[in-house]
Amino acid sequence: MIAPHGLLERWHRLDVTVRDLLLGLLVLSLSLLPDFQNHGTLVGGVPERPFDTLAFVAVALQALPLAVRRRWPVVCLALVVAGFALDQLRGYHSPAGTALPIALLSAGAYLERYRRTTAALCTAVYVALTVAFHRLGPGEPVSEFVTFYLAVALAWGIGAWLRSTRVAEAERRHRVAEDSRTAERARIARELHDVVTHHVTAMVVQAEAARYLTAAPDRLDQTLTAVTDTGRRAITDLRHLLDLLNPDHGPETRTPPVGRLLTLVEQTRRAGQPVEFTEEGTPAPSTGSADLVAYRVVQESLTNALKYAHGGATRVLVRHSERQITVEVGTDGSGAPVASSPGGSGRGLVGLRERVDVLGGDFSAGPEAGGGFVVRARIPTGTTVPTRNTATTGDTATTEDTVPTGNTVATGNTA
Repeated sequence: MIAPHGLLERWHRLDVTVRDLLLGLLVLSLSLLPDFQNHGTLVGGVPERPFDTLAFVAVALQALPLAVRRRWPVVCLALVVAGFALDQLRGYHSPAGTALPIALLSAGAYLERYRRTTAALCTAVYVALTVAFHRLGPGEPVSEFVTFYLAVALAWGIGAWLRSTRVAEAERRHRVAEDSRTAERARIARELHDVVTHHVTAMVVQAEAARYLTAAPDRLDQTLTAVTDTGRRAITDLRHLLDLLNPDHGPETRTPPVGRLLTLVEQTRRAGQPVEFTEEGTPAPSTGSADLVAYRVVQESLTNALKYAHGGATRVLVRHSERQITVEVGTDGSGAPVASSPGGSGRGLVGLRERVDVLGGDFSAGPEAGGGFVVRARIPTGTTVPTRNTATTGDTATTEDTVPTGNTVATGNTA
């Protein structure tokens, strides 16, 4: 036995014309039953007449066109109006007259073009029909014709309201889809910025320094090795990001990047930036997305330090507590911009602020009174950034180093 929901699914899988044809056949069969004949709509007061061949034609013209009421609403309406006029002028008054408001409602709901023209033509046909009724019938009062006109006009109006509701919903869904695509592109751009900018900036600075080390082969070899390692890491991160963008990619398992901060700092030091790194406290058992956001804050801040304060003393302080992670990255103002480094896109600090705001934290970035620049972030733990199976939250840093947690970790300036 087929369940009710199974029958409903089969019904919706049928072509719309087939479904509407069943409605037309129902109206046709009811109108031809002897008990229902001459018991339908009465307009104009034309005396009743027994069913004959023309009666079957009138009923068929009103009932069967309902099969195309949604696919060709104008054709349906024209045939139904013709059948209704024949039905009333001949005095059959069959129940098939109920097809008229259905056809008008369908035209109001599904007609896309020439809506006003169709409404005007229907009105003109009705006026001509009332004149014919006055000549054939006993002369019904004008108020009866006006009342019937308003009743069928209401059917058209209901259809027009349904159409406007459907159009508004379609526009809303289109806007939501466009907003989602725009947000998705912004997330992907932010991820690419976070993943690529740090590596590329380090490579540019290291390559620029290598130009002045031709007289020191050992240092030149170390610098070029650092450039190679940074490039390989960038390729690995890009491949990881592309995997996340693949729709067939499974759910991403996050690895807390707590121990990766030291690797990030060491990479910056190899690019010639003196960095003092301090990590305090014990990370919370469940940090959600906070650890990743903290990593991004440090990553972007060190990238900016390489670009705009190269060679200046830089400090990185990360504090862990049960409820939040506090990050502070600052420079002392003694560095100088690197002329050959890639220019900023403006996405970095804006993206960091967005990441922190999503988790309900606080973010600030700006110059200090005594010179230099400082970035501060307070990131609540235990919350997760909502994802849509994209690269918006994938941790793309790669490292083999770890940092012990639970105690303060402080590293001096090794540049």
